[in-house]
Amino acid sequence: MEEKKVVVTGIGTITPIGNTVEEYWNSLVLGKNGCAPITYFDTKKYKTKFACELKNYDSSAFFNKKEKRKLDPCAQYGIVASEEAIKNSGINFSKEKRERIGVIWGSGIGGLLNLEESISDYVYGGKYPKFSPFFIPKMLIDITAGLISMNYGLHGPNYATVSSCASSSNAIVDAYHLICLGKADIIVTGGSEAAITQSGIGGFNALHALSTRNEDYQTASRPFDENRDGFVLGEGAGCLVLEEYQHAQKRGANIYAEIGGVGLSGDAYHMTAPHPEGIGIIFAMKSAIQDAGIQCEEVDHINSHGTSTRLGDIAEIKAIQKVFHENIYNININSTKSMTGHLLGAAGAIEAIASILPLKKGIIPPTINLFHIDKNIDPKINLTPNQAIKKEVKISICNTFGFGGHNVCILFKK
Repeated sequence: MEEKKVVVTGIGTITPIGNTVEEYWNSLVLGKNGCAPITYFDTKKYKTKFACELKNYDSSAFFNKKEKRKLDPCAQYGIVASEEAIKNSGINFSKEKRERIGVIWGSGIGGLLNLEESISDYVYGGKYPKFSPFFIPKMLIDITAGLISMNYGLHGPNYATVSSCASSSNAIVDAYHLICLGKADIIVTGGSEAAITQSGIGGFNALHALSTRNEDYQTASRPFDENRDGFVLGEGAGCLVLEEYQHAQKRGANIYAEIGGVGLSGDAYHMTAPHPEGIGIIFAMKSAIQDAGIQCEEVDHINSHGTSTRLGDIAEIKAIQKVFHENIYNININSTKSMTGHLLGAAGAIEAIASILPLKKGIIPPTINLFHIDKNIDPKINLTPNQAIKKEVKISICNTFGFGGHNVCILFKK
């Protein structure tokens, strides 16, 4: 079988620091912080009172009243991001075989607000089993993939991936593999999440996973900093249009990057904690590098998972050190979660975009709020502190990891 190349020909996003790719990228470069007090509900009884909510998002600009009744914010965000990515790709569906175009979408939690509100209505409504006919569909994680395909009449592979915070990265990897196997020419892929709800904040507080830096929330997301105390919850979506290279060339598509290699692994260690030595991360990164057929010294940039947790940040740095050895000092490592917060299942998708654009722009966004590097991290490692840098980037790696020990590494080439 002829080996196929897979390229990125369209990108779209809606994030806490920008509602389009252009806004998102400009905010990343400027080190803009998306964190603010929660406005969606009264946080008086919650340990964490802040998050990275979307700004100036008006659902009425995208959906009519009837459509909004059917859509949890998780699906809304995914549809919005997919519309931008598809428009950006320049695809004319009337000239394509729609059975050769698929949608693969990731989310770690799905329609949480819908679930929360529906159960609340049940409990406080006299406990009569009166539910909306949209209760189940709005809750389903796979519904976004289905809705995107319906919007464009796409009959190719269509499903969802669920691997906690690695969900959208797994979606991208699956899309890549299906195109490599010749099962599709184009796949719309990515992920969305909308978990800034009472149960979302309360649940992660119960895990002691969230920062509680309420008096200084703008510096709460501080990956690799000595004084980090947990992640900041974010929301939004990211979408990539993946396409077989020759197909993209034939239609004169703009190519952002090639997916050079991918790596997948499992920690087999703990429900929520990473392996302390980063064993699974090492396997995933080595696999992606081997898959791409490159040497470690060729990697210019790593967009780390870097969540701002005590255990996770150190485990990832240990893994990167063990994979790259002395070459680590020539790589710019950053964490864009310092600006966007952690979008859970959508993190991999928006961070894939943040890994691709340095290849085009020659700029690497910073890790903001990095005041004092953790004493367990080699100070010679370049974590791109607090200011974007100009650098030619030919190979960029995007790391994403999820509860349950799911590890994904995607390598993008110029």
